[in-house]
Amino acid sequence: MSTGIRMKEITYARALWEAFDEAMSRDERVFLMGEDIGVHGNIFGAMYGLQEKYGGKRVRSSPISEVAIVGAGVGAAALGMKPVVEIMFVDFATIAMDQIVNQAAKLHYMTGGKVKIPLVIRTQGGAGTGEAAQHSQSLEAFYAHVPGLKVVMPSTPHDAKGLLLQAIEDENPVMFIEHKLLYATRGPVQEGYYTISFGKAEVRRKGKDVTIVAYSKMVLDSLDAAEELSQKGIEAEVIDLRTLNPLDTETIITSLRKTGKLLVVHEACKTMGFGAEIMARIAEKGINVPMRRVAGEDTPIPYSRVLEERVIPNKGRIVNAAISYFD
Repeated sequence: MSTGIRMKEITYARALWEAFDEAMSRDERVFLMGEDIGVHGNIFGAMYGLQEKYGGKRVRSSPISEVAIVGAGVGAAALGMKPVVEIMFVDFATIAMDQIVNQAAKLHYMTGGKVKIPLVIRTQGGAGTGEAAQHSQSLEAFYAHVPGLKVVMPSTPHDAKGLLLQAIEDENPVMFIEHKLLYATRGPVQEGYYTISFGKAEVRRKGKDVTIVAYSKMVLDSLDAAEELSQKGIEAEVIDLRTLNPLDTETIITSLRKTGKLLVVHEACKTMGFGAEIMARIAEKGINVPMRRVAGEDTPIPYSRVLEERVIPNKGRIVNAAISYFD
């Protein structure tokens, strides 16, 4: 029986573009702002053509000032607009930490609910492009730590579009973090306007022997690892968190009751990384299973491609970590 939903295969970048096109055509309060976002469509070209379609007032290239970009977004959101501001690299969102942490995340609470901040802060994280220590970090745990912020990290084109539209609809500030290496990836995406609710993980692959929990690009690496593990007689279940805050622990627990083993995978440094929070929540629920992490090394990302590959998790490390449960 046909559901009436039409799908097409497009890139992750195009899915984001379509989300903006859908949102901006429906609501004149939605506008975009960021460095080189206008004529160039940002440094990755993902927004190319939106300024021509919607004009310079709704797609605004900004000065090179993260403080100004986020600060203006907070003010516009407080006055009833729905801004989507872009920070070129998540590394430089640190420059705007006061605006993000002390203003965007706090104003609704500090005004007793009188002020809403429907602000989306889009940024790009992750390594693998040879851009060295100041342009390659995975800092999502910073923002997941802050009450008042929602943190979204889609792994597929379909989720990128649906979660971005949900972020724009949300009346709270959302950190929307994309991995640079995902922009060219392709996948089926629903046509038209649709949203994906926050706080609902997706089981990307069924399995019975070990649960692999990941998000963003590491979901793709985990799926590749699961296929290799299957050839070795180990069936891994792969869970894509999609959002870190809110976090869906119930889907993880349901899987663990079947597999009895947890492997958390993230690109960020291991120490104080988000994987530790996942494990802590599972332990607090009284789920007594062995747990392991595959994470980035506790070091700045090297410029050397050889060294960069050494410190970032990959399929091989995920496979080895999973196999170690059965040695």
